[in-house]
Amino acid sequence: MTRVDRVVVNKGRRELLLLAGANVLRTYRVALGSDPLGHKLCEGDGRTPEGRYAIDRRNPQSAYHLALRISYPNQADRQRAEELGLDPGGDIMIHGLPNGVDAGQRGHPQRDWTRGCIAVTNAEIEEIWNLVAEGTPVEINP
Repeated sequence: MTRVDRVVVNKGRRELLLLAGANVLRTYRVALGSDPLGHKLCEGDGRTPEGRYAIDRRNPQSAYHLALRISYPNQADRQRAEELGLDPGGDIMIHGLPNGVDAGQRGHPQRDWTRGCIAVTNAEIEEIWNLVAEGTPVEINP
């Protein structure tokens, strides 16, 4: 099995790409935060962050069907929030659907429904879980 060396999320296209070198191994349609335009500024704004991060933790016991934590906020995110007197928030994940909920109940993926996370189906997060290691770079584009 080819190991993924980079995850790219293109928010405007609602897509998540798994890459090995220049090769796109998989493409997934995603749902984002409920207010997805622009970079996440603070806790509760419903935005999905933009920038360069990494997968820094795996949570098999998440309230969602598997979750890979993205290293948001980085130093620049914390500094920006501090300058604005805001809490930058955290716990931004790539995850499946909430436990016990199906895609139709969430309107997934046609509706952006997360609090800033990047959501895929349960079958897709299982595949991503097996292909993406901790430390894998994540690039989130507008």
